Amino acid sequence: MRNGDLRSELHPSDVIRTATVGARTRPLRAALSALGIMIGIGAMVAVLGLSESSKSELLDQLERLGTNLLTVEAGAGIGRGDAVLPDESVDMIARIGPVEATAYVSSVDANAYRTDLIPEGQTGGIAVRATGPNLLETLGGTMAEGVFLDEATASYPAVVLGSVTAERLGIRSLEGGPQIWLGEEWFSVVGILDSLTLHADLDRSALIGEVAAESFLDHDEAPTTVFVRAQPDDVLDVANVLPATANAEFPDQVQVTRPTDTLEAAEAADDTLTALLLGLGAVALLVGGVGIANVMVISVLERRSEIGLRRALGATKRHITYQFLGESLLLAGVGGVAGVLLGALVTAGWAAYEGWATLVPLVALIGGVVAALLIGAVAGLYPALRAAKLSPTEALRA
Repeated sequence: MRNGDLRSELHPSDVIRTATVGARTRPLRAALSALGIMIGIGAMVAVLGLSESSKSELLDQLERLGTNLLTVEAGAGIGRGDAVLPDESVDMIARIGPVEATAYVSSVDANAYRTDLIPEGQTGGIAVRATGPNLLETLGGTMAEGVFLDEATASYPAVVLGSVTAERLGIRSLEGGPQIWLGEEWFSVVGILDSLTLHADLDRSALIGEVAAESFLDHDEAPTTVFVRAQPDDVLDVANVLPATANAEFPDQVQVTRPTDTLEAAEAADDTLTALLLGLGAVALLVGGVGIANVMVISVLERRSEIGLRRALGATKRHITYQFLGESLLLAGVGGVAGVLLGALVTAGWAAYEGWATLVPLVALIGGVVAALLIGAVAGLYPALRAAKLSPTEALRA
């Protein structure tokens, strides 16, 4: 009793208890209402988690491969037809101050088979390339089996297979000393490369030494591609002088690229896709909010007698507002927490499948629950105010 008036009190525990009445009496409807929020939040958390995990993997790849690798190839000059790199281009490029290492490959006019009984004209999609012993180190590649060409084996009929080439030829190990029919000679397989992320053409190649190519296959051609490893701070400067250095007479016929740019371009495309998927998740979240609003409006209509009785027993409009707004927040909160867990599980599962580190941003976890509660508050505000406006007599009459 205060100033002659009775003050009705509603404790937080009372708000929670009354807010759960709808969920306890109609659990299936409550679960379906929360499902829409769960799907929307789950989709957004999964998209953000997968985006961060893939970015982490990209950064790891860039760190392993280095952004200081450049490739030099012959491009078509205007009015001059197909261009080639000069024979001395590799030596000239190596003289550039900031260049740390160079390597090259040269296309060999020969085919590689597992047997010498293959009809003429069938290549199997395998290219034969001559190279030097420093190719693997320059590219930062690794061996799956055996060893790479060295000064000794580069002079003999020895071959190193790219990962795809080995698979196509059915050679998965070096047990038994496998050989392949290359040109008109048997070459011994001394190594199998791991996949080269930025050089798919080498994955589909059979690599032999330059001396062996000259001795056994009559190959004496200019380099097709030169790989240049430069000091990281001078990559752009080196790229600018490479055309004139590789081919002083026709620099416009030289094409210089940085292989890691393809990874960065792919990441930019992924960012666009991530934004699109986040938009779709937001739409799903909005649909879930509409679903909660619809359920709350129906709940108010069904429970008019309960509202009237509570008002007659002393509940104020504020208490009725808290009850139905609390119920809406409860449904959205449960859906938000379940959605965050679902999104994190999807991220962890897909990252494990791809071999990535699992990264779910903290802002996605906290923001997912907060967004769900905001949607619940907005969705439940109108039904709660509508319930509070019902007069006790009108509600009891209904």
